[in-house]
This record gives sequence, structure tokens and C-alpha cells, in this order.
Amino acid sequence: MPRRRRDSVAFTVVVTVLVLLGALVMALVVALSGAPGSLALAALLAALPVGPLVGCFMWLDRYEPEPRSLLVAGLLWGAFVATAAALVFQGIGMAGGASDGESLSVLAPVTEELTKGAFLVLLLWWRRHELDGVLDGIVYAGMVGIGFAFTENILYLAAAYDGTDGLGPGGTEALTGTFILRCIVSPFAHPFFTAFIGVSVGLAVAARSGALRLVLPLLGYVAAVLAHSLWNTATLTGTDNFLVVYGTLMLPAFLGFVAFALYRRRSEHGMMRAALEDAAARGLIPATDIPWLVDLRARRHARAFARRGGGAQAERAMREYQAAAIELAYLHHRYLRGTAPRDFAQRGHDHVEQLNAVRPYIAFPGQVVPTR
Repeated sequence: MPRRRRDSVAFTVVVTVLVLLGALVMALVVALSGAPGSLALAALLAALPVGPLVGCFMWLDRYEPEPRSLLVAGLLWGAFVATAAALVFQGIGMAGGASDGESLSVLAPVTEELTKGAFLVLLLWWRRHELDGVLDGIVYAGMVGIGFAFTENILYLAAAYDGTDGLGPGGTEALTGTFILRCIVSPFAHPFFTAFIGVSVGLAVAARSGALRLVLPLLGYVAAVLAHSLWNTATLTGTDNFLVVYGTLMLPAFLGFVAFALYRRRSEHGMMRAALEDAAARGLIPATDIPWLVDLRARRHARAFARRGGGAQAERAMREYQAAAIELAYLHHRYLRGTAPRDFAQRGHDHVEQLNAVRPYIAFPGQVVPTR
């Protein structure tokens, strides 16, 4: 079995087993956290920001879409593995004498970013070929953070409603306050913290230095912990201080991160064009195909044209061709930067073979639709 195939199987097995174990742990925790009615309501409310957040990260991922199975795996890892492991580690810390304040400001950021970031480390270790840069790291980190926030919000919302959070008698008013704070004011918090690790992992993939490949993920983890700790500490010192930290530090930092992600997304267009133009000069792909591959609107137009001319089968062929060309573009970009992976030649050969196998059966707008 080729090494890449073995690594993929190992990743799938490890993640699946840990997700199942994490789901069992969290099912027990949730079952012991409150009445079924309050948990059902909490789950419903916690789910409300999930769709919009996932949509935002999927939009960022449009130039080179990641495998849906891996994105779902990231969500499940955050919802079950990271939450369960963080609870275990925090329980050990509390048993060792950590106070509530220390747990919130130190123990929680350290353990939660460690358990969330572990998914990205596994990707870097076993599925590195799926990580093409910073934007991919942000997307995977975002999915893990969304999953984590969903499960954590269920626990917080249920505790607020039942009055078991130690902040009051509970009820609808407490539930509403917690919902506004966690699901409306700060639904981005966990994806934002873990995105620091995602950026560092994306940089590590493209780093020329072996030392940087080791150091960058650690620096990203430290940044994620510091941001998380600052956020949690602000919640301990009263509403006024929290609003100051939120308005002057966290919100501007988050908006800056959004601007950075949008910049990286926009730069994908130029990167892909340059890489494919060089590949075309080497005879790997027809130069006339490039405009239909680097522009998102042109991609959609090409797929619609294929469907009109040849039905669903022709559209699938066009999607397959576009996907292989996109993978080739990112791989060739790394080659041009001098950071090509060890299996660059074999992967490039596979992409070109796939392109050559599909190309006779597709046509872009303005070309003759092939007959079968």
C-alpha cells in the first residue's frame, strides 16, 4: 500500500475512533447536565450560529475546496474529541487545586487550544497533501472551533436556564443573556482563537526550513492560548471591563483577522493564474483553459455550459477536470516557491494524467462540445 494511502487510512481510523469515544463522553456529560427539556432547547439555540459560521468558512474555501469529509471531521472533532479531552484535563487540574479563576483564565485556554489544535497537527502529520497554505489552515481551524463552540454552548445555555451555573436562579432571562453573549455577540470566539494555529500550520506547510515547520505550530498555539486567556480573563472582571476588552481588543483583532483571510482569498486568483501559466508553458495544461479555471464565475459558467451540452455526466467531467487543475495549480505553486513536498513528482504526474484522461470529453464555452 502506498505511503499516502496508509497515512490517509491511519488518519481516518484515529479520528473516527476518537470521535466515537468523545461522543460517548460528551453524551454522558450532557445527560448529567440538566433536564432533557432544557438540553433540547439549549441545543436548538446553540445550533443557530453554526450554519452562518460554516457558510462563511465554506465561502473562504471556494477557490480550492477542501474535501467535505475532512471539513465534517473537523466539526466532529471540535464537538466531541476536543470538548471531551478538555473537560478531562480541566477536571484533573481542578482536582489538583486550581481555583475557578485559574481554571477559566489559564487552564481552559491551555487545554482547549491544545485539544482543538490536535486536529490540525494530525492533518499536518498524515494528510499534509490537503493543506496548501494559510487559507486551508484557517478553514480547518474554523470548523474545529465551530464544533467546539456548539457543544460548549449547549452546556452553558442549559446551565444558565437550570440555574446551575452559579450566576443566578436561572430561567428565561438567564438563558437569553447567555444566548446573546455566546451566540450573537461572540459566536466567532473559538474559531478565531484556533485560527492562529491554523495560520501557523499553513505557514509550516510552505516553510523552507525544517526548524520553522516545528516552531511555527508552537507559536500559533501560544498565540491562540494568549488570545483565549485574554478573552476569558475579561469575563471575570465585570461587564464593563469585558466590554472594554471586547470593543478595543478582541473585536478589532477579529476584524483584522477577517481582513487578512479576505486578502489571502483574493490572492488565490493571482497565485493560481501564475502557477497554471507556468504549467501551460511546460505543456502540462492547455493555456486556453486557464481563464475557465482561475475565476470562480467562469468556473460556474463552464459547468453550466457543460450541463447544457452534455447533461449531468458532462458536468461531472467538467468538475473533475477543474478539481484536478486546481490541485495541480497549488502543487505547482509550491514547486515554483521551492517548497514542493517529497511526493511532488508522483502527485503532479497523477494530476496531469487525470487532466489528460478527462480533457477529450469536455469543452469550454466557445468550443465544440465533444460527442461520445
